[in-house]
Amino acid sequence: MSIGLKRGTVRLESHDKQWDETAAQTIKTLKSILGDDAIDIQHIGSTAISAIKAKPIIDIAVGVDDFDRVLLHNEQLQQEGIFYRGSDVERQLLYVMGDMEKDTRTHHIHVVKWNGTEWNNYIHFRDYLNANENAALQYQKLKEELESKYAGDRISYTSGKQNMIDNILCGKIVEQLMENSEKIV
Repeated sequence: MSIGLKRGTVRLESHDKQWDETAAQTIKTLKSILGDDAIDIQHIGSTAISAIKAKPIIDIAVGVDDFDRVLLHNEQLQQEGIFYRGSDVERQLLYVMGDMEKDTRTHHIHVVKWNGTEWNNYIHFRDYLNANENAALQYQKLKEELESKYAGDRISYTSGKQNMIDNILCGKIVEQLMENSEKIV
């Protein structure tokens, strides 16, 4: 299994079932450290979508009520190789795993408000693409095009995906609103 990329680079690989096993082990470690301070922890991102290629970096979402409670665990997390990198994305704490000396990342752990917008977007996007292979393959095609242009520029690669991600999430939100309105009628 290949896992990890030098920070800032892009390389897509075919789905590897061991990514799921690695994510499950990481989730187990996080649960043992965070305890009740984590409401839910899930494998997200492209490595959690079996039909498509992904960067070999495991993305994990940790749903919490209180960011400050999570920060109290930083020392214990660091002892397990999970390093706090700040909150450069609004309403989210970022932790990483990997070889810090070689600037290689194997995991991105996104701590967000449970059942908030970010949590729901991560879960809905993953679930939608796992349930809709055609949409997943269109997403993969876009990722491959962006990889060929931006292999050394992950910021541009990530930015290039955002419009499609937003369109999928918008469609999912509309679908949920329609389902809820049908239940009311």
